[in-house]
Amino acid sequence: MKTSVFLLRHAEVEERFHRVFGGRIDMGLSARGHAQAGALASWLRQHAFDTVYASPMQRVQLTLAPFRAHHPGEPVLLDGLREVDFGAWTGCGWNDVEERFGMSAFDWLDHMENDRIDEAEPISAFRGRVAHALRLAIDRSRGQKIAVFAHGGVIRMALSELLGLPLRKFEHFEIDYASATWVDVGEVKAGRARTEIQLLNFTPWRDL
Repeated sequence: MKTSVFLLRHAEVEERFHRVFGGRIDMGLSARGHAQAGALASWLRQHAFDTVYASPMQRVQLTLAPFRAHHPGEPVLLDGLREVDFGAWTGCGWNDVEERFGMSAFDWLDHMENDRIDEAEPISAFRGRVAHALRLAIDRSRGQKIAVFAHGGVIRMALSELLGLPLRKFEHFEIDYASATWVDVGEVKAGRARTEIQLLNFTPWRDL
């Protein structure tokens, strides 16, 4: 019995936060982001979801809004789906990170996995809360189709958990704004569920 999990990233954020480590900053969407959210919602109408789970952060809730116009019921808000706390990097642009901390922003997943970012959420805490939220959603909705509206870092961590791969490996996987990644999760055998990716980083606003 498989559970179909759609991992959906929020749409493009306000321009002033582009190429910035936003993390726990509770930002809104750009005008383009609102259009992306509409396109994502239109594409998702072809799928009948049994339950919707979401981060409570504003950028996710704004992305969720056009989808909710066509999907009955209240989403289940999970604090564990909030974006990672980037600590001292919060609010810094990619170039600022190298200038201020002497570290490459392009290697952020490796730095995070090895707890090298000052004051950031420890990797064990980040992994633990995302894994807990994911298990809760899948256990509650076993054998169903669910939507999980969240953030780029959270989706990468969810894939790390589902596929059993180190987080840093997901620097090779783009998770675009307002993208859909569809994973089928099977029964747990020998301590791990059989997991198959059906769709990776599909962006209805760009690819259709």
